[in-house]
Amino acid sequence: MHSLTTRCFPMRTLERTVCWKLSLIIFFTAFLFFLDVFATHSSLCIAVDDIRHLDFNQESQENVSHKIWPVNISSEDTQNSTSCLDAHIMAYGQTMFMIGLLIGSAFSGVLSDRYGKRILLLGCCCVQAAVPLATALLPYSTFYLVARCITGITCCGIHMCCFSLGVEWSLPDGRIWPPTLLSFSFSVGMMCLAAVAYVVRGWMQFHLMLAFPQIICLPLYFSIPESPRWLLLNKGADVINVYRARSPEDNKWLDQLLDSLESEIGRGKKSQDDPDFHIAQFRSPTIVLRLLVMGFIGLASALTYYGISYSVGHFGVNIYLAQFFSGLSEAPLLGLPLLLARCGRRPFTMISLLVSGISSLLSLLVSRFCDLPWLVMTLALMAKLCMQSTTCVSLLYGIELFPTVIRQKCFGMVNVCYRIGSIVNALVAPRGEIPLPAMICYSSGPFLGTALCLLLPETSGIPLPDTVLDCEKQPRLQFQCLPCSRRPNDRPTEGEDTDLNEKLALESEYKRAALSKETL
Repeated sequence: MHSLTTRCFPMRTLERTVCWKLSLIIFFTAFLFFLDVFATHSSLCIAVDDIRHLDFNQESQENVSHKIWPVNISSEDTQNSTSCLDAHIMAYGQTMFMIGLLIGSAFSGVLSDRYGKRILLLGCCCVQAAVPLATALLPYSTFYLVARCITGITCCGIHMCCFSLGVEWSLPDGRIWPPTLLSFSFSVGMMCLAAVAYVVRGWMQFHLMLAFPQIICLPLYFSIPESPRWLLLNKGADVINVYRARSPEDNKWLDQLLDSLESEIGRGKKSQDDPDFHIAQFRSPTIVLRLLVMGFIGLASALTYYGISYSVGHFGVNIYLAQFFSGLSEAPLLGLPLLLARCGRRPFTMISLLVSGISSLLSLLVSRFCDLPWLVMTLALMAKLCMQSTTCVSLLYGIELFPTVIRQKCFGMVNVCYRIGSIVNALVAPRGEIPLPAMICYSSGPFLGTALCLLLPETSGIPLPDTVLDCEKQPRLQFQCLPCSRRPNDRPTEGEDTDLNEKLALESEYKRAALSKETL
């Protein structure tokens, strides 16, 4: 049993400890990530005399937009016995959150390189725990928007640090498992958010329920180790020796991990002294093409994923059940590493994009011509699952597509495209509704992304590229109908090699026959 577990989940003691603590952080992040799903579907105005008479057991779609969240009564509203939050302003909480994600993506990488991923992660966790507490005590629309922007910044920093730490504390053969487990914990958090929102209805009580568990778990996060890559670059050998002393298993595993990291860091330092080197790398048509393809896939993934995630209240079913199944639909991601090992990066990405586009298109047709809300939700959540799978694979695929010396910059550009897609979706549908043009974009984007994947190479089982030349040597599809499809450095396949040998043999025979005739 132990050997089977080791083969399926190749993690050591320190790696498992890091992974489950990071998973706990991501679990709580899901609570604040989709807070606007319930905030935008609630009338934030209540009469004090009616609080005791509210009946929240009627969960039909007809009255879901008229639900009431009790809020604290300010002194200026006491005379009218009513406290209100502007629902129109609150609807832009999702937009402010996405803007916060974009701001966080611009500064998180710089701060983590300077101060370390652990420091940035702890700071973001503390701020993220304090923001819901402040929101509970200050129920004002403008403060809510500011809080959503701050939450977006912290969520971006947390996601970047958690996924980076999970990958960096793993050996190369098991680096797909941490992103998969973190994504699974995020989906579990989405399901628990629906349960918390269903049980706790008051504005203050709901936000306190989001804040207190995070505050209680904060001491656990201080034992998360620093990034081994950052320690090697900043001469943190003393800290690494402390990690070595934990157990003999960790000591042996750390030797293997540090050897692989040192080789990667050594490759990344090559040619960095040349000021024009990075510019020359970005001028390569291969790099430009891959940036455009991965950027478009990131844009389409964000449009579809967030468009469906924030629209669960408009499927025509109970909003709490819709949110629960929205999280449950991502649970199959736990088997993603096993599928990648069999299918490869490019085929899996193409299949997931194609299924996402088909599901979105069918969901649009069913919603327009049939009154089957559960079928609409099922098809939409299937598209969401496929898009989340594409995003998880893109994290690994992007690492393998770009050379070491500019990998982080390329990855950051792709991430910016992803964030732009999420902001565009929030601006198009701030209240979570799904207009017809949006659904057309959700379905057409994956189809185009599937076709663009044909331009990418398959990177499974080959070393990470260090230069543009290494990227150009990666295997890709050959379009025989195009005269420029074959590159000069391409080697012929076995069948082509056999045909070439036969042709050469025939030519040599003809030459010998001609020479014999001339001799005669």
